[in-house]
Amino acid sequence: MDIGQIRKTLHPLEQRVLPLLAVPMNIDMITDKAQLQEVEVRRALQWLENKKLVSLAEEPEEAVVLEKNGLLYIQEGLPERRFLNALKDKPISLAAVQKAARLEDEEVHISLGLLKKKGAITLQKADALLVSLNNEGKVWLRKALPEEDFLKKKFPLSTGTLSPEERQVLTLLVKRKQIVRIDITKTITASLTSEGKKLLALGLDQSQETTEETLTQGMLKTGSWQKKRFRHYDVVAPVPRMYGGKRHFTRQAVDYIKRIWLDLGFREMTGSLIQTSFWDLDALFVPQDHPARDMQDTFYLKRPKKGSIRDKALEKRIKKTHESGWTTGSSGWQSPWSEERARENLLRTHTTVLSAQAIAQLKKKELPAKFFSVGKVFRNETLDWKHLFEFYQVEGIVVDPDATFCHLIGYLTDFYKKMGYPKVRIRPAHFPYTEPSAEVEVFHPVRKEWIELGGSGIFRPEVVKPLLGIDVPVLAWGQGMGRIISEYWGITDIRELYKNDLKFLRESKMLIT
Repeated sequence: MDIGQIRKTLHPLEQRVLPLLAVPMNIDMITDKAQLQEVEVRRALQWLENKKLVSLAEEPEEAVVLEKNGLLYIQEGLPERRFLNALKDKPISLAAVQKAARLEDEEVHISLGLLKKKGAITLQKADALLVSLNNEGKVWLRKALPEEDFLKKKFPLSTGTLSPEERQVLTLLVKRKQIVRIDITKTITASLTSEGKKLLALGLDQSQETTEETLTQGMLKTGSWQKKRFRHYDVVAPVPRMYGGKRHFTRQAVDYIKRIWLDLGFREMTGSLIQTSFWDLDALFVPQDHPARDMQDTFYLKRPKKGSIRDKALEKRIKKTHESGWTTGSSGWQSPWSEERARENLLRTHTTVLSAQAIAQLKKKELPAKFFSVGKVFRNETLDWKHLFEFYQVEGIVVDPDATFCHLIGYLTDFYKKMGYPKVRIRPAHFPYTEPSAEVEVFHPVRKEWIELGGSGIFRPEVVKPLLGIDVPVLAWGQGMGRIISEYWGITDIRELYKNDLKFLRESKMLIT
């Protein structure tokens, strides 16, 4: 923007301040000469600096500030002045002086010491200590004390303006209780830049004096705005960045993933974070002596330690499946199954527990059915940059007599394409409750490598038949969200997901759904 255009954008406050800066001035001087409030001067200087018309320099400066007693003594007089005024020609007791001058005990002692040092009073010892004015005191009675002259100044007061004598008075006052203190302040001095000098030489736009600042409702109604002159606004001037409210990025990702599965015709599964081992492990054909049940991998509850198994018929089928395979064609685990072990409460280790509960509630006439869940799970992991003990998992199942492994690949490929990964590949794997099983990998377009994002497969008959009563294909998958979220938001330490760094939350990109 050239000088001519800048000239048209000057605010009235800027126009009042700019001509005063032919010589550098501090804010107090500008405030006094422009007859403006300090906040108005500061605002004008900030605008002028943004327009590169003014440069601002800060210098530390000592300033004398009045405290509580200083303000009081300006109104009522210094204690030593009131002490002097209470004295008479003849000696008077200290108690009488204190009463007449309305002084506190501490003020009496201070006044006594100061006036004695000035040679203004004479002390006599009788039954009580007597005080009287002497000739020097009568002189001080008629003229102002140096401390009184000092307190008549305008505060806050720069120490740089004080004479040597005034500095001595200041030293004495600072030592006294809450009269004055010295603060270190920053003095801002404004001076014109070369651009500012050019504009001042060009002259201010006098028409600005008659311009309007605001387009009002009344102007619009009457049409009077058409005959008025409005001040130009600098629409490219730097302004503070505004951070609008938005959801936590983890919550954004959860909502986005939910929307994908809902759009694909899936129904959402929900359930408690606290489950029994029966649903979390036994219903998924995990043997009761499996290492995953140990305290090293699972968070068990102390209170309530045990839950209940309400469906006794289902419990019986699960028990038989574990011990002998029941009618699934399997031989089971060939070991006794413990109901007490199955009733142990824990924090769910996967959202597959919701899949088991959803299958158990299905009726044959409701098939085919598709479900998904996005929820938190808990693992007794060692916390580090890539492991958490609390994290989100994406779960999905398709219960369909006609489903095949190819359908499973299709669902996963479609999901990851919508997540921004067009290249998906499936690799053989082994998981306890699916057969066949597969790991899902996607090609990272930036890192140029394949990364693993989750497991999948078809539930074994030992899982499906006890829950549903019949053996039908159930496509299943479960993926952790941590890696997906970290990749999208550029997070290298997975612990950052829960640190809630305000700067990162403000500046992080939004996931547009």
